[in-house]
Amino acid sequence: MQRKWGTVFAILTAATLILLAVIVPATNLGTNVGASGARPGPAPTGWQLAQPVTYQNLTIFPVVSGQDADTSDFVTLDEALASGGAVVAEQGEYLRRTRDGNIPLGFSSGPQVNQLVLINRGKRPLILLAGEVVSGGKQDRIIGKDRIVPIGAQPLPLDVFCVEHGRWTGASNEFSAAKTMVHPSVREEAAVEQNQQQVWAAVRGEADAVGGGNPTAVPAAPPALTRQALAGAIASAGTQSYQMIYKSSPIGISVETFAEEISRRFEGATSGLKGERVVGVVVAFGDEVAWSDIFASSKLFNAYWPKLLRSYVVEAMTRPAVREAASLDDARDFLRPVTGHIEQESEPGVYDWRKQSVGRLAEIQLEALAPKPLTLHYLRVLRSGERSIFVR
Repeated sequence: MQRKWGTVFAILTAATLILLAVIVPATNLGTNVGASGARPGPAPTGWQLAQPVTYQNLTIFPVVSGQDADTSDFVTLDEALASGGAVVAEQGEYLRRTRDGNIPLGFSSGPQVNQLVLINRGKRPLILLAGEVVSGGKQDRIIGKDRIVPIGAQPLPLDVFCVEHGRWTGASNEFSAAKTMVHPSVREEAAVEQNQQQVWAAVRGEADAVGGGNPTAVPAAPPALTRQALAGAIASAGTQSYQMIYKSSPIGISVETFAEEISRRFEGATSGLKGERVVGVVVAFGDEVAWSDIFASSKLFNAYWPKLLRSYVVEAMTRPAVREAASLDDARDFLRPVTGHIEQESEPGVYDWRKQSVGRLAEIQLEALAPKPLTLHYLRVLRSGERSIFVR
């Protein structure tokens, strides 16, 4: 009898292990993404790829889901800055020495190029995404890494990157919401590479810092916006203010015209969804799928979509026009799970940040730990090719 029960137990154990081996990988974020209207079977995450929209050399695949998480407990940086719920300022001028004469731990006595101070005095945790622009202070900066700032947190030494290589003066100590996201070639250097020299090089439009697209694609026309013209627009008035892209004529007009056309087509393609919401996008330039931004909810996606769209448009305008366009299969392959080098950062009870990279692919996940575990943002990037060593 004991031998019989031992045999049964061994069989059940083996069956359980096999079942777990099948189920656990399938629950990972981004696994087995399907195509809405193209192939049956939803992804385990609830993601589907809807039919793409294409204009010129930019193709955007809506990522839709029947699962729409409640993210009302969180606030975006633009919302918090506009309402006064958050303050971003230069170090040293906003923070004063404590009564005993000591500078708070982690801070400097004066302004720092790569560090600001952030105070979340609102009633909701604050979401920061790498590549978001804050305007003001000594010069405009971009957020260096995805993270969450909890309610009531102490003033935070905030890692940032400079996008204005040439100005170090300003009438205001504090920063305002720029409602702008840097284009992917620059954002990649901040979010993935974490390198100030490469951020500056990408802002200047240097070839080694900008993705070149698929070398086998047949160019149909030169870029609508050359890297030199982009750098010239940013460098207007003797500085390098990223927002000058949108104020420079005719570049700003061209970006808006392009963005309005993509937006119109995107709304038309997604207006008939039933039981599903748009939670993100996969982005291709020509026939190369290169980027994705996916969120936990349609509410978060809608909050970021206007500035994300314009960032994709700027990137598309700097790349050669090609005859080929990426397919649904290309976008689906882009989101397939990878196994590679992992870096992690965590603030207990607040968030987990995880980066995984293999070859040219890199993915970043930002997971909120409270009020319940929830992946707020998923970023996947096809990184640019070989880079030179940049020297200041």
